Formats: sequence, C-alpha cells, structure tokens
Amino acid sequence: MSRDTDDADAPADTAGGASLPGALPDALGAELTAFRRDLHRHPELGNQEFRTTAAIKERLERAGLHPRVLATGTGLVCDIGTDTAADVPLLALRADIDALPIPDTKTVEYASTVPGRAHACGHDVHTTVVLGAGLVLAELARVGALPRPVRLLFQPAEEVLPGGAADAIESDVLEGVGRILAVHCDPRVDAGRIGLRTGPITSACDRLEVVLDGPGGHTARPHLTTDMVTAAARVALDVPALIARRVDARAGLAVTWGRLASGHACNVIPQRAELSGTVRCLDLDAWRQAPDMVHAAIDEVAALYGAKSQINYVRGVPPVVNEADSAQLLMDAMAARRGIHSVEDTEQSLGGEDFSWYLEHVPGAMARLGVRPPGELSRHDLHRGDFDVDERAIRVGVELFTAAALLSHG
Repeated sequence: MSRDTDDADAPADTAGGASLPGALPDALGAELTAFRRDLHRHPELGNQEFRTTAAIKERLERAGLHPRVLATGTGLVCDIGTDTAADVPLLALRADIDALPIPDTKTVEYASTVPGRAHACGHDVHTTVVLGAGLVLAELARVGALPRPVRLLFQPAEEVLPGGAADAIESDVLEGVGRILAVHCDPRVDAGRIGLRTGPITSACDRLEVVLDGPGGHTARPHLTTDMVTAAARVALDVPALIARRVDARAGLAVTWGRLASGHACNVIPQRAELSGTVRCLDLDAWRQAPDMVHAAIDEVAALYGAKSQINYVRGVPPVVNEADSAQLLMDAMAARRGIHSVEDTEQSLGGEDFSWYLEHVPGAMARLGVRPPGELSRHDLHRGDFDVDERAIRVGVELFTAAALLSHG
C-alpha cells in the first residue's frame, strides 16, 4: 500500500473515523506518556516484572477495574464489559512487559536507571498502549457503548525462550477468548502508520548450543589430536550450508552463530569448543523438522574431524501467522481512525515473537506499530541500547485497539 506523509497527530480522514467513539483524551494521553517514561526508567527482565505489574494493577484498579495477577507472580489480565455481554467471546489485547539485559545508552531524561537493563524492544510502549486502550474502553463500557467484552493481557517474559506466553496460556488467559490482537514497535515505519500482512509476519526462532570434545595436544602434532579449532570452524561454516541444501529454500531455514569459543594458548590444541546461535525459519512445517535436520548436520560435520558433539537444541517460538479476518479487523480499525493510507504492507521478518503461541489456540493478528518520527530516514533498531520511539505512536496504538474493539462483533 502506498505511503503518505500524514504525521502521527493527523486526524482521521474518513467519516467513520470522525464518528467512531474511543478517541484518546488529551489528558489521558499525557498521563500515558508519563507512564511509558516511568516504565522506561525502571526496566525489569522476564519473570521479574514485579514493579511493572504493580504499576499496571494500581492504574487499572484506580479506574474501577479488577485485574488479576498471573500465577507466575508477574503479568496480569483484566476483563472489561463482561457484566453486560457475558455470552460473547472476549477480544484479547496483548502486551509484553519485560525488558532486555543490555545497557541503555541514550541521553534522555527518562533513560534507564537500572544498570545493564533497557526497554530496547518497545515493550514499555506495548504495555502503555494496551493500558490506555483499556482505560478508554472501560469508560465506553460504563455507558453501554462497548459491543463485546475485552480482556487486557499483560504478559511477562516474552524475551525468555520459549516465551512467557506458554505460561500465560497455562494460567487460562485464553479462557473465553474468541480473538487476540497485538502490536509490535517497528522503527522502520513512521509514527502514525502501521505495517500489516495476512499470513506469517514473524519467523520461528530457536536457540542452539553445541559442545565439541576430543583429545587435544601440541600444535606441532595436530595429526595425533582432534584439531578442535578446525572442527569448530567447519561446524560453524558447513552446518548452515548443509541445512540450506536439505530444505526448500523458500522455507528460509537459517542457522546463524553468535558465539564460538575454544582454547587458551597459541601452541595448544584444545580439547573442547563451544558454539551457540539461533535457528530461524519462515515456514511452520520446516520449523517442525528443524531439530532433527540440525542435529544430523552437526553430528556429520563433527564426525569428519573426529570430534564428539553434544547438542542442546532449545525450542523457541513458531512464526506468528496472522489470521485473515483478524488482520482485516486491524486494517479496518486503522482505516477508520486515520485513513487507509496509514496502513502499509510489511514483510515477514526473521525476528521471533511468542505471540505465536496464542495463535495456536485462537485466531488473531499482530500489526507493526510505526515509531519512527516522520521524515527521518532511519531510526535506531530494536535490541540496541539507543533504541527510542516517537511517543505519538502511543495515541495511534490506543486508538487502533479501541477502534478494533468497537468494530469487532464476535
């Protein structure tokens, strides 16, 4: 879809948007910006989000709502409008609330105050958007203007494989849910816009850890040893190449190493080498076959060099596959608020997202929420210490979700 130059504060340009309730009041918008900055100053890692959980809970309770903390001790759910529409399936709005174990390198007044911790993936924005949508929808529910009940889902530990979504599902967060929606910050999309597609929008992501063992020795006599450095180098180079020839190239199955370590002295062939990396895949069926293929490829290459391999293949998350009706709902909601030109096509990324686990149980979709200031040619990427957002995106996300709730009827 074509891009335009509407900025994040531009009004909706359709009659439906002008008449659709659920716009974000300016006073609440300012409060939400402050809330986001508070979360940004106090990032918490997965399953440690106690302060974050308490802050969300306090604000929802102040609005007269009744949030429930998850059994894991962090994260919470909160239902809105169930007293007037008890028999209608809930529309769930999901936010992830955890931060990353990297330092915040920005020079802003709301930079992280916790050493080695940062909201570098936008989860503070996701949390603020769902909170804001919930507060607006609660007011609509009080006057009988909410057509279906809504569940706010604040999920912990998205960054911890295989993702906190699995634990949340075990806590029955999907009970009674008929559809689930989410957004994820995207620094490649202008604030005021969303990126959207039907079908897969993220990739599967697993973690891979390999240990190679063999007799070491003197570098003068490598023929009497297992040349562990060479063996590790060949595993690093040849395994991705083998995998690429054993699966359909359209599946996008890729092994990428992030760490290789072996040895301590220049004249000693080590007895051990360690490699770790990720396995990413665009295709769900190929992802299901990936562990066996990766195991076989590593064993084959290691054996050629006389090394024994120990493999720890940690299952991560499948691709997020946007269901057609849910993606259409997000498109219609954004069009109602800001016009159809505020929705742009987006590519499937190689990033992983545990929102995919919810979609194994209920239909749903995720949109990419633009956070790049309009007019900037580039923006610092996710998972970097200098990542930041155009905070006008908060209003866009809130009003996207409130419109989706109002347009959704089951």
